[in-house]
Amino acid sequence: MKSNAWNTGQAGRRARLALIAGTAALFLGGCATRADNPKDPYEGFNRAMFSVNEGIDTVVAKPLAKGYDAAVPLPVKAGVGNFFGNVGDLWIGVNSGLQGKGGDAAGDVARLLINSTVGIFGLFDVASELGIEKHDEDFGQTLAVWGVGDGGYLFWPIIGSRTLRDTGGFAVDAYADPVRWGIDNIAVRNSTYFVRFVDVRASLLPADKVVEEAALDKYAYIRDAYLQRRRSQIFDGNPPKRLDD
Repeated sequence: MKSNAWNTGQAGRRARLALIAGTAALFLGGCATRADNPKDPYEGFNRAMFSVNEGIDTVVAKPLAKGYDAAVPLPVKAGVGNFFGNVGDLWIGVNSGLQGKGGDAAGDVARLLINSTVGIFGLFDVASELGIEKHDEDFGQTLAVWGVGDGGYLFWPIIGSRTLRDTGGFAVDAYADPVRWGIDNIAVRNSTYFVRFVDVRASLLPADKVVEEAALDKYAYIRDAYLQRRRSQIFDGNPPKRLDD
């Protein structure tokens, strides 16, 4: 009797180990497979991470964003977006300077000064009303201007689409984030990160329906849209023609 129970336990353990090993092999095999699309050499890994992100978004991020969007009045949401946009102008100005865009960098600094004062800590975008253009620069774009290649598309949970170059750029952006250095209290800093994340996710809610209706393959749709938009950002909206365009 004892022997039969022991054998049954051993068989169960072997079955579980085999299942785990098989699952791991399938996952690793998928990650290692090189895709046909040369822009997406890590497609197996990326699709796995995309599925993870979809689960997180469905269970956590989207419900929070919908609750925020429904509960917070529009003027307050506009003020929150303006505040974080104003904070971001500092690092945008640094990247404009690193890319050799002296005029843009001066405009970024002017925006920061005007909106931080007249705009009441950035809650109101007075600079745009005065005709001072807002730019969109980050360290990934700076690396691209310096000649660093894309390095292939990657998809990460939470932070979403990136290239290999832009993943490194994102790490620098996160380290240099003015919120990180401007708020000493850890609880307040983390709450600020949280509010910014929810606000950004809420701003993307209108795009969700468009993607769901337009995409036969949601992953491929998001990948191609990101790569096209990123190329446009790097060349300030005027990318040169390529042979595959």
